[in-house]
Amino acid sequence: MNFDEIIDRRGTHSAKWDMMEKIYGVSADDGLAMWVADMDFRPPACVQAAVEGMTAHGLYGYYGDDAPYRAAICWWMKERHGWTVDPSAIFSTHGLVNGTGLCVETYTNPGDGVVLTTPVYHAFARVIRTAGRDVVECPLAQEDGRYVMDFDAWDTQMTGKERMFILCSPHNPGGRVWTRAELEGVAAFCKRHDLILVSDEIHHDLLMPGQNHTPMALIEGIEDRLVMMTATTKTFNIAGTHTGNVIIADEGLRAQFATKMGALGMSPNSFGLFMAEAAYSPEGAEWVDALCDYLIGNREIFDAGINAIPGVASMPLEATYLSWVDFGGTGMDPAEFTERVQKGARIAVNHGETFGTGGESFLRFNLATPRARVEEAVSRLQEAFADLQ
Repeated sequence: MNFDEIIDRRGTHSAKWDMMEKIYGVSADDGLAMWVADMDFRPPACVQAAVEGMTAHGLYGYYGDDAPYRAAICWWMKERHGWTVDPSAIFSTHGLVNGTGLCVETYTNPGDGVVLTTPVYHAFARVIRTAGRDVVECPLAQEDGRYVMDFDAWDTQMTGKERMFILCSPHNPGGRVWTRAELEGVAAFCKRHDLILVSDEIHHDLLMPGQNHTPMALIEGIEDRLVMMTATTKTFNIAGTHTGNVIIADEGLRAQFATKMGALGMSPNSFGLFMAEAAYSPEGAEWVDALCDYLIGNREIFDAGINAIPGVASMPLEATYLSWVDFGGTGMDPAEFTERVQKGARIAVNHGETFGTGGESFLRFNLATPRARVEEAVSRLQEAFADLQ
């Protein structure tokens, strides 16, 4: 586990590195890619061994008997999250953006409203709008520089057209680990307004010290309207497998989802299943623990450097490897501070407005990269805003 290893991803069809010049005008020759949410680290050796076993066999046919794959998911959720999963409740989708789209198609109709707590992962809104549904933005409030839920304000926004609530837990981009009380509030809100609750928990393994993630499935009284979404892809840096888990305890909701998947002729790819089964293992768990320790160091270095720039503040990171940085205190408009980051510091980052209402003064930085690159990013950012010092 050498997270300090610099791996050159340029010219490898890496969206993160090979697309940043086209999208952000940052050349991969001397730029830093800190946008797309994948890591610049190799996955655990057990995952690589699974792929090597496939290639050594040399045949790539249909995957059969997925009982071991399902058992691995159940073991991980019980061992790492205290959540007992019924193997028959698990569906495999082509990643969780696909899982989100399937949920929208299964449980809502064109013209229905889908609630998002903004700012939030930008793919949600894209999928909802493309499906002909309405995005209902319920802005998160801030207290002491961190996001909190504002149920009283959200209650006043509901019109009766809303059919679904998509929760990002832990939160991307703000890095919040929602408390049990907050999750109980979400459950009550969804019952109050008769909403299907889709809980995207893809970042649930990537926790900072002292943080404990509570799966929404452990909140009482919500099972009849709950769809859980998890994946190995974010945790183990295997996003290219496009393999996600949609886990539905309620038999009625499960039957609806199965019908939609059947109508679309969907089935998973064997690479994703082999890799997921290998990842959800004691060896995979050891790797994740080491990863989180490493990310803590990256966060500390980045926060110390970024918060030393007058008017710039990173939101306290409780989970994920994505730092949400507010440039609002500089007095600059988004075009100016973004140009300084991209043209001056030569860093490709996600723009805050793409995450919805509340994100306008922010940029999102991916810290899952070797520490030398984080240190270089800090140095470049301080130089780009040196006139504020």
